[in-house]
Amino acid sequence: MADPDTDDYPYELDEQLKGFESSVSTVKNMLDTLMSMPKNDLEQKLDALDQAKLDLMSAYTLNSLFWMYLVTQGINPREHGIKQELERIKTHMNRIKEITDKKKAARLDKGAAKRFMRNALYDPKEKASNKKAANKTSEVTPAKRLKKR
Repeated sequence: MADPDTDDYPYELDEQLKGFESSVSTVKNMLDTLMSMPKNDLEQKLDALDQAKLDLMSAYTLNSLFWMYLVTQGINPREHGIKQELERIKTHMNRIKEITDKKKAARLDKGAAKRFMRNALYDPKEKASNKKAANKTSEVTPAKRLKKR
């Protein structure tokens, strides 16, 4: 007897439907976790940048779910206004990423860099020979005294 689960659709779609079901359950679990806490409480714990990330993630998720809904209804979402909305959200997400990357970027401490270079180029032998040379030129010998007169 045939399996009742596979009678309604072609066998080739079985793997795709299992993947889809897995993805939907993952999204459901994430949404359940997100919805378990009131939004005001969640926003109070986040700084402005993280709040923006949360809002963008929520908007992108809802629009993506609507995209999937349109596909299930036989409507081409590429010809629907949802495509422009998703592109707009992606633009904002890229802007947030740029801001985050700028915060993470290394900053140059000019004073520390100068000290590092000065100490890296320091040669104690050279300094000692410079001191000896300076002392020799500053010493006043009897012959030098005679020349000055």
